[in-house]
Amino acid sequence: MLDVAALRRRVLYAVAIVAGLGLVVEVWHARAPGRVIEALLPKLSLSYEGNVPTWLSSGLLLVCALTAGAIARARPAWHRHWWGIAAMLTYMSLDEAAEIHEHLGGLIGTNGIFYFDWVIPAAAVVLVVALIYLPFVRALEPRTRTRLIIAAAVYLGGALVMELPLGWWTQHRGSENLGYALIDWIEETMEMLGATLALVALVRHRQEEMRGA
Repeated sequence: MLDVAALRRRVLYAVAIVAGLGLVVEVWHARAPGRVIEALLPKLSLSYEGNVPTWLSSGLLLVCALTAGAIARARPAWHRHWWGIAAMLTYMSLDEAAEIHEHLGGLIGTNGIFYFDWVIPAAAVVLVVALIYLPFVRALEPRTRTRLIIAAAVYLGGALVMELPLGWWTQHRGSENLGYALIDWIEETMEMLGATLALVALVRHRQEEMRGA
């Protein structure tokens, strides 16, 4: 059986290395721009897409989706909800890699903290899903429920909540500066941490289900 503690440790190491390198290149670029850092920035910065941090984030979400699918295949009492979770995580992995939500902005035309206006419909979708899944969440074993709620809070805190100060900063200060990079770094790091916590929670739940079968 998979060593969950080792899995958590190794994934957190990977997140720490990728996030740490992303922070280093952003500060380096702001303090001493040059040819070397200009070449490294697109590959390591958490503010860029289609690079190492994107690969890690998308990969974590995809593994979460596969784990949720494995739970659903065992046909527990709430297996349809587990399939729904697997489908949502698959879409989130695809969105992380393909930047789908990035093309949904500008439809409402808000400003300030809602400069990135895609967060408004996204928050509405999250609320609807939360209401639909409330009975499922209540039925979860308490430890699994707590772990998944914490994971979701960390992930959504990055993906949605941190978009608010990032939107304000972008409108008033622009995106080509260290302030933008640091806010975005916090956002993306929270997303990777949230996905890591979700993966560990799902694997633990799967193993506990297997032991109880």
